[in-house]
Amino acid sequence: MINKVYVGHFQRIFIDSYTTIHRLETNKLRNVAKLFAHLLSTDAISWEVLATCRVDEKHSTSSSRVFIKILFQELSELMGVSKLNDRLKDPALQPALEGLFPRYDSPNTLYAIKFFTTIGLGGLTGDLRRHLKSERSLSPADQH
Repeated sequence: MINKVYVGHFQRIFIDSYTTIHRLETNKLRNVAKLFAHLLSTDAISWEVLATCRVDEKHSTSSSRVFIKILFQELSELMGVSKLNDRLKDPALQPALEGLFPRYDSPNTLYAIKFFTTIGLGGLTGDLRRHLKSERSLSPADQH
């Protein structure tokens, strides 16, 4: 367990690291992602820090996508995909996960599905797939 004094500091460091991730070389980026995956998987920091992360064409960079890739691959290794998926379905976390698993825009939803599938974690996108399918099945008149 981490001393509670450090929790806020590590959460701020996560946010700072993510916003400046493009400055890191690949090995440092990998180490930072693995550190935060460990802290998240042990609940040493709040999963709400993930609100900083976005997976879409407009707001993500290649560095931020590599960071998210390593972070989630490490989380799935540490926790197992099933337990990680359960955590990601926690209703209290949904606002924080909106940037990673967007439902607000079909192209962004599709982009996130493709991203997580490409990195070998398509199993995390079941809810997004169902959302996209139900959104597409609505007639244009129903969408207003």
